Amino acid sequence: MTSSPLKIACVADDTAKAQAAYAELSARYDLIDIAGKRTKPDALVVLGGDGFMLHTMRKTMHREMPIYGMNCGTVGFLMNQFSSDHLLERIADARKSIVHPLSMFAETMDGKTKQALAFNEVSLFRESRQTAKIRISIDHVVRIQELRADGVMVSTAVGSTAYNFSAGGPIIPLSAQLLALTPIAPFRPRRWKGALLPASSSVTFEILDAAKRPVSAVADALEIRDVKSVSVFEERAIRVPLLFDPERNLEERITAEQFSV
Repeated sequence: MTSSPLKIACVADDTAKAQAAYAELSARYDLIDIAGKRTKPDALVVLGGDGFMLHTMRKTMHREMPIYGMNCGTVGFLMNQFSSDHLLERIADARKSIVHPLSMFAETMDGKTKQALAFNEVSLFRESRQTAKIRISIDHVVRIQELRADGVMVSTAVGSTAYNFSAGGPIIPLSAQLLALTPIAPFRPRRWKGALLPASSSVTFEILDAAKRPVSAVADALEIRDVKSVSVFEERAIRVPLLFDPERNLEERITAEQFSV
């Protein structure tokens, strides 16, 4: 008895490169439609860059579909190399990595509470010419009474190679089960460079003097302005399976980033 072929679906960014790749795959493979809630493919092929991949992950995360990205963008850190050849075999041989998003709850100055999810990082930024003043608590214990900086972020291992690393934060191996807490252009405390936290940690930011020194909170691409307090924790109940070619799996990519020059 032979095994049934994999059922795959495909979504593509609206760029010319991604649309051309979609047309190529459509001509070679029998793609199924995922519009129906009951339809669950063996893998969802995503064509685009990292931004479109994150968008797709947020859109489909509650369906737990394995996602196999192919780079039709620029950096493509979360993507595999594009090729229409042997796609079913590549997906069947792919290595799976489970990622969890950060959950952000933000209270705004007008008393509203807003929630968002982020697979890379949650960042706080000053909105005016003056530095932000932020009190930081970890698991309800105040660790920094007053951070004066352009901002601060909490990053996942997946996001640690991106903005977090550019801001001077550490790259985190995927299996380490850690979050990075990284200041953005800190002024006081002068020597604080950030911290590594257990993935189970809950981080709370209180904005001090918020009326005079307004701060916005950004969860990946979603911005919430004029926040009063922000709580961040890893949402373990949400599991997104990402598929990677064995020779360039996500764990290896994150490790390799620590040795890039």
